[in-house]
Amino acid sequence: MYTGEQAIRYLNLIKNIDNWWVHFLIKFGLFNRPRVVWRAKNGVRLETPLSMIHPFKEIFMEECYTHGAPLKITDNMTIVDIGANIGTFVAFAAMRFPGSRILAYEPIPENFRQLQKNANLNSHCQIICHQKAVSGAKGEMLLQMVESGFSTTASVKVNHNPAMHTIKVECVGIKDIFEENDIGVCDFLKIDCEGTEYDAILSCPSEYIGRIRRMAIETHSGTEPGHNTAMLRKHLDEHGFITHETPKALAMLYAWREE
Repeated sequence: MYTGEQAIRYLNLIKNIDNWWVHFLIKFGLFNRPRVVWRAKNGVRLETPLSMIHPFKEIFMEECYTHGAPLKITDNMTIVDIGANIGTFVAFAAMRFPGSRILAYEPIPENFRQLQKNANLNSHCQIICHQKAVSGAKGEMLLQMVESGFSTTASVKVNHNPAMHTIKVECVGIKDIFEENDIGVCDFLKIDCEGTEYDAILSCPSEYIGRIRRMAIETHSGTEPGHNTAMLRKHLDEHGFITHETPKALAMLYAWREE
């Protein structure tokens, strides 16, 4: 028997995805291809390697980035995805907020190639991809990741684990994103950047934080003392946001402004 949460996930799947039945083929081992192309509403498509199905479930079935806080949908919204990975949330945003301009930031080369491929599959949408990390300021940084293949995680904590591979990537700050893309107001900022969310938000000048309407942040262990969800929440509260933290295993912090 399905629980209430399971029922909601499956209802969201059917609501969001035209070829929803493919999920059950995968679930029961009846899908023998290495990749699946999901057909979402509004003509949006998403190609997902089977190894990356879990983020698809979180975003399209659990709606983890959008259920935690209110967001009034308006015309010509600007959405920024920091840590876009292969573009799963980008596709979700293109489906849920049609007509929006979506700016996607992803530094890992293999992920970025798939992100760009998914953007190309949706050429009718305004999706702009940047192969950059986002941290406290413009420059370069080191990321450590699994040697090859797609990755849902990368670490800014560089160690000598032989299973990990270190790469140097270009990075920008949130202020740079606003200035380089001529953003007046960011309607929705989604962040999943494996620990650099603290530098990115804390280093962002108040002027730019004040131009963000809503955030959904997946929080991680920080690299510095005091880099934790409680401190981040306090910082956003002080900048006029209403905040809510999820108690689930997926540590999410939602922030929004009264409208």
